[in-house]
Amino acid sequence: MFSKARTSEILVALASQPGERLSVRDIMAVLQDRAFALLIVLLGLPNCLPMPPPIPLICGLLLGLVAFQIALGRPTPWLPQRLLSRSIARADVEKAALKAAPAFRRLERFSRPRMTFLDSPVSLRVVGLILLVMALGLLFAPPFIGQIPLGLAVCLVGIGLVERDGIVMLGGFVVGALGLTLSLGFVYAIFSGIEGFLG
Repeated sequence: MFSKARTSEILVALASQPGERLSVRDIMAVLQDRAFALLIVLLGLPNCLPMPPPIPLICGLLLGLVAFQIALGRPTPWLPQRLLSRSIARADVEKAALKAAPAFRRLERFSRPRMTFLDSPVSLRVVGLILLVMALGLLFAPPFIGQIPLGLAVCLVGIGLVERDGIVMLGGFVVGALGLTLSLGFVYAIFSGIEGFLG
């Protein structure tokens, strides 16, 4: 499902695209068969820092769309035409890609294909379901900092898919479980507060 190119190489290729603006369709063309994995990373990154609403909500909804398609076994992601036609300044894409590339290079020194059975078609569908649960967790995460564990988890799973590293993916699952526990606790506290107020 995913090619052998390293993540940093794909980011550099993305940063070197011609033109003043890049549409989402142009970016997807560069990502090619890594589109699913790198979309997961890109949707997780904003949640790794304290972010106000509605950013976690938007990322959670988009991640849910991507995760659902992985669970269905689609070879490439489908995005709405309106979203595909949206564009971003090439300079902004270049800045973000070149800033992230060194971090990925450092990770690539240690990451390698391990536990590759997690890269099989059946396993990828299970990963899609797990990501779908994480996406739901992002929708109900405590504001500002509550989404950080789930953001880190989503990024780790995405990087694990890119590098075909099952160890990194499992690490993402563990962090994701902690993030989901935090989100569930937040939801429980809200409902308990409502119940106490009404009672």
